[in-house]
Parts: sequence; structure tokens; C-alpha cells
Amino acid sequence: MGEPLSIPPFGQADLSNCELEQIHLAQSIQPHGALLMMRESDGIVVQASANAATFLGFAEPVLGRAVADLAPQLAEAIAPQLAEPLDTIPHAVRCRFGGQAWDVLLHRPPGEGVIIEIERAGETLPLAAQIEKALQAILGSPSLRALCDETARIYKSITGYDRVMVYRFDELGHGQVFSEQREPELEPYLGNRYPASDIPQIARRLYQRNRVRVLVDVGYDPVPLVPRVSPISGTDLDMSLCTLRSMSPIHIQYLKNMGVGATLVASLMVGGKLWGLVACHHYVPRIVSFEARAVCELLAEAIATRVAALESFVQAQAELSVRRLEQRMIEAIAREGDWRMALFDNSQALLVPVNATGAALLYEGQILTTGEVPGTPDLRAIGAWLDGKPRVPLYATSALGAEMPDFSRFAAVASGILATPVSPSPGEYLIWFRPERVRTVTWGGDPLKPVEVGASPKDLSPRRSFAKWHQLVEGTCDSWTSADLTAARLISDTVTDVVLQFRAVSFLIAQHQLDTVRSQVLVSDQPAVIADKDGGILLCNAAFNRLLPPKQSELGTIHDLVPLFHDSAEMRQRIVDLTGAHRTWRGEVHLSAGQSEPRQMLVRADPVFSSPGRVLGFVLLFMDLTERKAAESARNRFQESVVDRNVLFSTRLDPKADQIYRTLLSPVMENAQLAALEITDGLDTNRMAEMLGSVQASVYRTAEVLAHLASHAARAEDTGKTPGDDTAGGQTQGDTPPGRVN
Repeated sequence: MGEPLSIPPFGQADLSNCELEQIHLAQSIQPHGALLMMRESDGIVVQASANAATFLGFAEPVLGRAVADLAPQLAEAIAPQLAEPLDTIPHAVRCRFGGQAWDVLLHRPPGEGVIIEIERAGETLPLAAQIEKALQAILGSPSLRALCDETARIYKSITGYDRVMVYRFDELGHGQVFSEQREPELEPYLGNRYPASDIPQIARRLYQRNRVRVLVDVGYDPVPLVPRVSPISGTDLDMSLCTLRSMSPIHIQYLKNMGVGATLVASLMVGGKLWGLVACHHYVPRIVSFEARAVCELLAEAIATRVAALESFVQAQAELSVRRLEQRMIEAIAREGDWRMALFDNSQALLVPVNATGAALLYEGQILTTGEVPGTPDLRAIGAWLDGKPRVPLYATSALGAEMPDFSRFAAVASGILATPVSPSPGEYLIWFRPERVRTVTWGGDPLKPVEVGASPKDLSPRRSFAKWHQLVEGTCDSWTSADLTAARLISDTVTDVVLQFRAVSFLIAQHQLDTVRSQVLVSDQPAVIADKDGGILLCNAAFNRLLPPKQSELGTIHDLVPLFHDSAEMRQRIVDLTGAHRTWRGEVHLSAGQSEPRQMLVRADPVFSSPGRVLGFVLLFMDLTERKAAESARNRFQESVVDRNVLFSTRLDPKADQIYRTLLSPVMENAQLAALEITDGLDTNRMAEMLGSVQASVYRTAEVLAHLASHAARAEDTGKTPGDDTAGGQTQGDTPPGRVN
């Protein structure tokens, strides 16, 4: 085994180990503010930025002195906040001391004191009009493209940066400039792609915790913390939530290589994952006030909620198409005794939900196709190749030729495949195809040469050239999206269910196929019971037996199923109706035998007729509803906690702040409710609870930020600004007008 990788301290990493760089342990800040760490037991400052006394106008050093002695007004302003958790979202207060107004941010890292970050107060923004107008524009965006274009426009208007980009990540972590607003003289970056290595994983994790990050001046000199190690924990201070935290030197060099002078970056979190970024670039130093940053964070949450709704709507449309396809297959079984032609009689119904150009069914030695597909021998070769791979519910590749070079010869119709087994038997698959798309991908610099090494450590830097670099991509198709995979999984589940149902019927119709069909039904993952015309059980598959107690006695007839279920009277009547009146049964039951608590199941029970009035037997299929009920529970919790209760933090606000808060909360709630409707209508049950939880968390976070913002705005109106403040307009002295590139 090799030597373990060492973790480089902040500022000492290079491009060979930047993935391990501990950027949250910067132990230094940007110089446009000051940082104090206060021990809560006595209010003493135990750690501070080296510039604290000078920046704040104190005549003496701050270490070892109580905040109340240094600035009584500051201690009074932060005292009410100390009872709050302060562990996820920094709390903001505005106060006056030393003859001017300050914006103060408070948070509490694990095992430390209270971090107090202080910046000169910025100008008060017209919050109500600005935020409400932006939220309505977000809510009214009809598509993902329109939403991202609107996002870039809104952020440029609010922040005044020279360039604003909506940066979207793909499945491999690469980023693409999906939308852009820029000053006319700047080179366009729209459509440019950047390799995943440009943003290390540790940075992506910080993006999830600290949703808005600002770099005021790329040429700044870092201000160290004194002492370097926290006296409270004895370790480097975790600066993950510090607004003033110094940036990675590698990142600074990256920005210098691009000619960027200042940045603001907001995270877009969708479904608990980093979906993308709103990246704002300025070409001279630029200070952005707390209020503007808080507005950016609030809007990022609303945008992410709208993204979830739009993506769910696309999936809802695909699911509707799949349900129609399922109905046609069921009708075909009843009408013609076969389901396969119903699957292929309308090619669009099979191809459109997955955005494929061709499809093939390999089933019982036969092949049915639609659209553009390889020849029959090649389809059989693909099936045999899939048999040799580890069995998975869904297999997808956009570069089939790269995985199996012999298959490159039919890339024109099948450069990418999406395949799912339709039964446990080898060689039985439903496969979708996409053709090769030869295209030119534009990268922001050569992604294959991300490192250049010079004569000094300073010259060891990310790509120096960000000139457009064009890559001709061959042998691949368009990537299968998450929506494509969801639609394929829904079709797969439907076809697999129909296959099991059809084979159960075949078992009763053709006894000579008993051995083959019996093995296929037995190993199915869906619980099934097959009975003869008198109700005698012919087969309980392994999936059903796994639901029963280990010492369950053998079941003789389907009437023996009655004691296994919670509502035995209802179950008994349903089975009597099934066996006596030959009534089909669809319903929910609670299986109690063998379970610590009753398990909710969906049962589908059908009589099987060989001719009108003549019954061959009965088929009962069961489906575990645990995940579906969990999703419904999540939907109900969302209704109770967000919609019915209405998220309100106004009880701690004064009347002026409360008015601002309630005015702005209305479009936030409207956005969240619309997203919840789209999610519950569109997502499969496996992801519904996760996505609703994400929206709920986003609403609570938005409301919390909004409460702080409203309170801060109200206090700012009352406090006003000190004459002579040099931060009006959000720019440092000597800024060039927005849009000018130095």
C-alpha cells in the first residue's frame, strides 16, 4: 500500500492535491471587515483578525477585553441573538458605535465561541418592491431556460456586476454556462463548459453550507487571525460560515487568470444537491452590502424551488404517457391475449417519454422493434453482452462503442443505449437507442491541460488561457437525463408487471409450459399467488413467502390467506366475491403476519377465463406500498407544516418589520405551493419525499432569511447612516463605473 495522502493546510496546497485543501480552515479574512470570536461565558474576545482594532477604531488591542467594554452598543445589539442556535444561518444586526453604522453577522461554529463579523453598513435597499417583483418573475417563468435567463437578469440588476452567469452542473460534475447577462464589451461565455476539476469537491460541500460567497478584491492581502489556533477548541477555527473568510490561493489565481477583480457566487440547491451556481464577476474591486447578499440568498432558494417544480412537470408528462401505454397493454391482453403489439403499435408512445430514436424488445427468443435500431444479429449480440454484465434495474451509456469496441460499427443508430430487463430470464430486455451526435463542445480553456508549472510557486496555477477551446466529440450520443431515466424506470416497471401477469395467465392456460413459466414467476420480485378454479393454491412465489412468518404452515387455498391480514372480515368477503362471483378486486390491505407492524399492500386479484363464464383459476399480485405511503406522509407533513400552518417567524418582529415580512412571504409561499403540486403530480414515489423535504427546508430557510432581512431593513430605516460613510452604492472608493474592464 502507498503512503496515505496528507491534508495540506490552507494556502499550502498546489494543483496536485487541491482536492484535499482545507479551505474552510483559512485562518484569515478579507480586509473589508473585521472578525472577533467572543467567549460566551464572560463576553471576552479570545481570537480576532489582526486588523480588528484599527478597522473598528478602537484605541487599544481587542484580545482579552470584553465586547461590552470595547463597544457597549455592539454588545447590546447582539445580546438578544445569543439565545438562537446560530449554527446554520448567520444572524444579522445593524448597530452604531464609534460614530458610524455597522452591519454585524453572528454565528457559532461547533465547539467554539460566537463569531462576530463586522462590516461598514451598506445602503438600505427598497426590499418590498425589489424582492416581490423578482419573485413574481421567477414564479412566472414557464421553462427552465426562461427561468435561468430571468435569474441572470435579476441578479445583474440587483448586484450591478459586469457579468452574471447561471452555471449548471451535469451528471459528471462538469459545468456549463446555461444563461448569461454581461456588459456589451465583454467576451460572451454563454455555452462554455468547464471541467469538474475547476471546482474541488470540498468547495462544492462548502457551497451547500454557505449559500452566498463574496470576494471583494482579487488582489487583497489576507488578514490573519490572532492567535492562529482557537483558544477555545485548540484547533484551527472552522470558518465555513464566515462571510469574510479568505479564498483559496488557487482559486484566487484562477480568477486572476480570467482577469476577474471581484465575485459573488450563490448556490442553487435542488433536491438536497448542488444543481448549479449563480456566478457574478466584476472586473474591478466591488463591495456588496449585507442586504444585497441576503436578497441574493433568498432569491436563490426561490429559484431552486422553481427548478424543482419545472423538472417535476417534465416527469409528470412522461408518467402520463407511460400510464396510457400501460392501459393499452392491459387492454391488448384482454382483447388479443398478447401485450407486445400494444407496446409497439404507436412508436411515439414508447420513444418520446425517453427521448429515444429507436427501441427493441427481446422476449422469448423473438425481437420486436420500432424506429432506428441495429440489425437483428446485432440486437442479439447486445442482449448477450448485457447478460454478461452485473444485473441492474436500468443500464445506461452514452458511448456504447467505448464500452464494447465491436459495437462502434452501428454508432449511427446506436451510439447510446438504455436497457432494462423485463423478466428474470436471460436475454429478455427492453432497449432504447440513440444515434451518435457528432458535435463541437466549447470549453472555457483546454480541459485536458488544467495545470501549468512555472519557476515559482506563484506560477503553479490553474489554466492560464480561458480562450474558447473547441473539442470535436464523436462516438457519443446526448446524455440520458434524470427525466429520461425516470420515464424508462416507469415503463420498465409497467412492462415487468405485465410480463408477470401475462405469464401467470399462461401458466393456467398452457400446462405444458408449467416448468418454464413456474421458474420465472417464482423468482419474480413481485409477490404473487396463483390458484386453480376451486381456489386451491398452485403456487406462492418466493417474494410472497418472504412476507410470511418463518414457521408459517403451508397454505392450501386462497381462503387460508384471510388470517394473514389485519382486516380479516374485509379480506374474507373479497375472496368470496373473487372465487364465487368472479369479481376482479383492486384494493389496499394490511399484512400483519410476519410483520412487526401491519404492512400496507396493494392487491390485484383477477379471475382467469378460458372462455366466457369458464374460469381456469385466479391470480393475486401484491405490491408493497411502504414507499408510496411514506411519500403521502411527506406530502401531508408538507401541507401541515408549510401550507396549513403557514411559515411565520413574525412573532419576534416589530410591526414595521412584520409588515415587510408578510408582504414578501406571500409570493414565497405561492412559489412553494406550486412546486409541491408539481412534485406530487410528477415524481415517482421514490423521490417525492426527498423533493418535498427539500422544498420544505428551502421555505423554512427562505422565511428565516426573510425574517432577518425584514428586521434588519426596519432597524436600518430607524438607524440611518452616518454622514461621510464611504460605502454608499456598494462600491469601494475609486471604483470604476460598472462595466468598465481594467
